[in-house]
Amino acid sequence: MLPAAPLPVDALHLTGPVLLGPDEVADQAWVVGGRLTFTRPARATTTALPGWVLPGMVDAHCHVGIGPHGAVDDATAEGHALTERAAGALLLRDAGSASDTRWMDAREDLPRIVRAGRHIARTRRYLRGLAHEIEPEDLVAHVEAEARRGDGWVKLVGDWIDRRTGDLAPCWPAAVLAAGVAAAHAQGARVTVHQFGEDGVEDLLTVGVDGIEHGTGLTATTVAAVAARGVAVVPTLVNIATFEGIADRGEPKFPRYAAHMRALHARRYETVAALHAAGAPVFAGTDAGSVLPHGRLVEELHELVAAGLPVVAALDAGTWAARRWLGHTGLEEGASADLLVLDDDPRRDLATLRTPRAVVLRGRVVG
Repeated sequence: MLPAAPLPVDALHLTGPVLLGPDEVADQAWVVGGRLTFTRPARATTTALPGWVLPGMVDAHCHVGIGPHGAVDDATAEGHALTERAAGALLLRDAGSASDTRWMDAREDLPRIVRAGRHIARTRRYLRGLAHEIEPEDLVAHVEAEARRGDGWVKLVGDWIDRRTGDLAPCWPAAVLAAGVAAAHAQGARVTVHQFGEDGVEDLLTVGVDGIEHGTGLTATTVAAVAARGVAVVPTLVNIATFEGIADRGEPKFPRYAAHMRALHARRYETVAALHAAGAPVFAGTDAGSVLPHGRLVEELHELVAAGLPVVAALDAGTWAARRWLGHTGLEEGASADLLVLDDDPRRDLATLRTPRAVVLRGRVVG
């Protein structure tokens, strides 16, 4: 492991191989002025970084700056970001946070964050303290506000337990949902939706949402529709692993809900495998924040493999493809040098991601 400080040289020499994509490899590259180049710099003092080079990984669903009860202080939020960085996640999609983390954008040593504003949920239909809890008549106004607050994304809570029925149920009437999605799109923002159960998925697809988080209730019919529409799914399998514990805690009061959560958990791998087989865009995200610890992205990649994705497809879901989806560069000429240097080829064995030889962010070795 190299020292976690900017190196006193003009350039870094990445001796390679450099993984430009799942099937595209360059022999070597350089980092000059924080940027990647494939042209040898003239008259520069270089320090070699040997090893396999991979773009910085992407946690496409996490929550920087929130804990079990809502927003946390800046020092705690900084710890979240540093934990993600140490795990090799250098680009984060914050899928809803009650904290204002814009101050992090000025920190060149912290991962880049793509924000979705704060969750928007129905009253008493989400984890307390995390979301705007509103009624349907206020949805459009809150969507417009969060579209302005975010970085091109809005996060809705699509379903949650309805204590009157004792099971998962949709949160929004279809017409209201359609108006909310249209309002986001009018501001150039994409809409992604928390969705556990089956009920309500067809409405989400009909109104044109851009993403589904978790997606445990997807069926053969809705999987096909998701793939046909190109709706992105972030399965968050390390979060779905908690469903059995959630069911155990809920069973005394809500036995239908408990049975439903267990059934969704039992078919989680089958659902993800069906999405991949159908050609739906699937991305890696951990749902870290609130009750789950940060820094678990490599574990999520292993879970995608357990669900049946080839190793290269799982790696793509957390690197090259995820960066393109979020509008960020990978390993290309002139791109910010946000990358990992590894001992072995991660396309053969994801385990090498757990102990990177070097973490480079904005051209500086930070780990």
